[in-house]
Amino acid sequence: MKLFVTGAGGQLGHELVSAIRASGNEAIATTHAQLDITDEEAVKVAIGSAQPDVVIHAAAWTAVDACEGDATKAMNVNGTASKYVADAAHAVGARVVYISTDYVFDGTKPTPYNEDDVPNPQSVYGASKLAGERAMGADDAIVRISWVCGFHGANMVKTILKLGATMPELKFVDDQIGNPTFADDAARAIVDIATRGLGGIWHVTNQGVVSWYEFAREVLLTAGMDAQKVKPISTRDLQPPRPAQRPANSVLHDGKLEQAGIAVLPDFREPLARLVRRLLAETGE
Repeated sequence: MKLFVTGAGGQLGHELVSAIRASGNEAIATTHAQLDITDEEAVKVAIGSAQPDVVIHAAAWTAVDACEGDATKAMNVNGTASKYVADAAHAVGARVVYISTDYVFDGTKPTPYNEDDVPNPQSVYGASKLAGERAMGADDAIVRISWVCGFHGANMVKTILKLGATMPELKFVDDQIGNPTFADDAARAIVDIATRGLGGIWHVTNQGVVSWYEFAREVLLTAGMDAQKVKPISTRDLQPPRPAQRPANSVLHDGKLEQAGIAVLPDFREPLARLVRRLLAETGE
């Protein structure tokens, strides 16, 4: 199969391209520099000339707080441009796999979110990603992921390792919980969904629920650093406050993967150990 990837320069996009090629399929990788998804004509030309079987739409503006300050841009990039991608894909008979987020939920549910729970975003970013979901067609797939970390690009594992090596104390919130999800694991599942021709909404996360405070401790422990330097703080006590509201509960239940016979992703500590080894080897530590 021929799979067209938008956002191939991002941390998930890199892994999607690798996973597609590892699965024996053809990857057509487009980065932001190569394809501006907000340019409708450029999207039509790129997808029209590629004639893919599936478009995995991973391109997005994911700077959550920046989105809060520029709702027009967020809606344009994450909402309107997603419709451009979907329309161009459908015009050549291709399906879309749209990468979405836990931010489409308000985070108030006391139990994990299922695929059929009603979204209620509380941030511009979440609202813009929900607009992207709603731009998809009946046969397309929506894959929600959360707390994404990986080898490429900026993410919390890299931030925690850097702070752990340089700061006497780290403060992380203990009242936001979720599933840390690793880009390489998620990419393999997403490619599986894409190549099987599956539609509808899917939750794809690594297993294991932690707060950001607990996750920071796990990262330092995995790296052989002092986890005692991580201190808990509540979201309301963060200084300065974050512009965008975060869901207190970002836990996504991967029920549809189980029903489809697709293996759920392993406990996050497994890929965390793999990633930390790779990052420390790169820095020579």
